[in-house]
Amino acid sequence: MKKSLLIVNLGTPNKPTYFSVFQYLRQFLMDGRVINRNPILRFILVTFIIVPLRSFSSSKIYQKVWDEDTGSPLLHNTKKLAEKLREKLPDYDVEFAMRYQNPSIKDVLNKMLSKNPDEVIILPLFPHYAAATTGSVYEEISQVISKKWVVPKITFINQFYDNDKFIDAWVEKANKFNIDSYDKIIFSYHGLPDSHVDNVYEDSICSDHDCQKKITDKNKFCYKATTYETTKILADRLNIQPDQYIVTFQSRLTNKWLTPFTDKVLESMPKDGNKNILVFSPAFTADCLETIIEIGDEYKELFLESGGENLDYVESLNYSDSWANAIIDIIK
Repeated sequence: MKKSLLIVNLGTPNKPTYFSVFQYLRQFLMDGRVINRNPILRFILVTFIIVPLRSFSSSKIYQKVWDEDTGSPLLHNTKKLAEKLREKLPDYDVEFAMRYQNPSIKDVLNKMLSKNPDEVIILPLFPHYAAATTGSVYEEISQVISKKWVVPKITFINQFYDNDKFIDAWVEKANKFNIDSYDKIIFSYHGLPDSHVDNVYEDSICSDHDCQKKITDKNKFCYKATTYETTKILADRLNIQPDQYIVTFQSRLTNKWLTPFTDKVLESMPKDGNKNILVFSPAFTADCLETIIEIGDEYKELFLESGGENLDYVESLNYSDSWANAIIDIIK
């Protein structure tokens, strides 16, 4: 049986230039699953306000992390992960794609389907389901598949936040640090608009479902609920007590996003005597601007200016052997 595996990450500009970043941000933010507003209003906001302004600052940030040979860190890490999976899965046709920009889902999936596989397994590299990430990948995959005369078996994996080997991979990264030496541990996840998590529930809103406490049948696809669950599993494995850590959310566009905000929490911590901090970002399986620059540079500077003394962050899984093994466990 011929099997194919397509791993998908969010995306990256083709170059660290204003125009390339503009193209990337526009494609990303024009996705109705990312900004769920009226299409006309979204077009005006994205094309004439958000993207022109953010492309200047974002292009400068990309220039800081860009490598002339390998491109952006996200592209490099995802490409190397695909190479490792090819080594470990010799009987699979393994490819990678980006939801936005290149290599595109359309081009890569068409290439894979041309080999006439019996099954294509799609794995978005987002541990926690969200309509803006995994849901958007599913929509794009569906559009490509719907135009095919012959459609093989398609297996779509929508989340893996509690997979044992995924947790093992993070524990391996965490074991490089002396957890007990820190005043506080922060588990920082990428933020989402409140409306996105509210939309998971047909007859209520997220705050009605105790998402911080446990997974239930109603909140099992709620991003907030699954991030808290990952945190609890990791904390238990690492023997971190509930009063030693806090769950936060980063990268917000407005104040109507999931709280508490990572930057605000870090800013306030030194006042409470928490001056030595370790940050995890378990929503990111590959290091990117949000980990390298936002946490490792911007948030660290904010923390130190507020009276903090040391901030370390646990690097992402990237293309470690344990992460590749976790993926094999997830797909099998």
